[in-house]
Amino acid sequence: MTNQDITSAVERLYDTYPFPPEPLLDSPPPGYNWRWNWLAAYNFCTGQKPQQQNIRILDAGCGTGVGTEYLVHLNPQAQVVGIDLSGGALAVAKERCQRSGASRVEFHHLSLYEAAQLPGEFDLINCVGVLHHLPDPKRGIQSLAAKLAPGGLMHIFVYAELGRWEIQLMQKAIALLQSRSQAGTPAPRDYRDGVSVGRQIFASLPENNRLVKREKERWSMENHRDECFADMYVHPQEIDYNIDTLFELIDASGLDFVGFSNPKTWHLDRLLGNNPDLMKRTEGLSDRERYRLIELLDPENITHYEFFLARPPLPSSDWSSKEALLAAIPERNPCMDGWPSRCLFNYDYQIVNLSESEFEFLQACDGNSDKRRTIGEILTSVKLEESGVRSLLEQQLILLTPNIK
Repeated sequence: MTNQDITSAVERLYDTYPFPPEPLLDSPPPGYNWRWNWLAAYNFCTGQKPQQQNIRILDAGCGTGVGTEYLVHLNPQAQVVGIDLSGGALAVAKERCQRSGASRVEFHHLSLYEAAQLPGEFDLINCVGVLHHLPDPKRGIQSLAAKLAPGGLMHIFVYAELGRWEIQLMQKAIALLQSRSQAGTPAPRDYRDGVSVGRQIFASLPENNRLVKREKERWSMENHRDECFADMYVHPQEIDYNIDTLFELIDASGLDFVGFSNPKTWHLDRLLGNNPDLMKRTEGLSDRERYRLIELLDPENITHYEFFLARPPLPSSDWSSKEALLAAIPERNPCMDGWPSRCLFNYDYQIVNLSESEFEFLQACDGNSDKRRTIGEILTSVKLEESGVRSLLEQQLILLTPNIK
């Protein structure tokens, strides 16, 4: 198929099965994804709070607007733009945002290749689950990169080939059966038939079949919805990456790689840390070689890559000295569930149990953007050691702003 044929086939899939299929709500969406919160994302990438919050955000390939809705509600001073190839999905996105009160958003029926038609530049570009469905992902990421403002961030999510091995096999099996049953028929692929064929395959295979076991272990909860099943198993276009091909894509963007937004997954010591000799052998490896080693050793957990790119100049704060830390102005990370409580969920929805002094310190950080008290000033009334503040900083429970006078 030509690139235009592929693009048309992808558009038909999402017109048939608008995705994601999350229900429409008459209130703001629950919880948060910190990667969509400008304060939290910028802090993760730079170590400090951004100077401005009245930014422009592009949700590139917004689908039915699930992420777009969060981007609006999590960033109350931002103007948000959503683009998508599917008119059917955009209609759902518009209704979703209208019903939940996400009014600071506009939508355009455009592909990623057509981003140049949008006026101006964007401080944050969100592109989740889209590039790997393009016939030319490098052209797609270059189109988006051209719209990223200096000092801006791009958040990307693409599939990984090793952790999706069973999915690839099922995709090929469904396509093979559909091509056989439709031999000699020039009509476009029937996606509803593809879902039916796929569900019949899973129902027919033995329970101990590897594809069946993987589906039940990892995907079945979401795939009971036909929209999700279709997106996973009957998609007409998918490019899955490994570390080598991923960084070819990143390098083609011309942007700087900031880091993976699930960094704990990419710590080699979680796999080899109990063997000092093996860890010693890894010391000469480059970062990319370390990433490659991790995905080779733990393919089951590497089903996708999520990461940030940036257009320079992007600041990087150094809080290593005591003087710099005590002079900084702290605020509580906005992505926190259960506050105010000593037991809460952090930005990644992991349980955190705060000590009494840590809790008092976070209380002092609430509303501190107006008071602008430094860490040193807060510590005159809160009995928390410097190491305790650094622990809160490492856990991203606080955001810091340099105290520039």
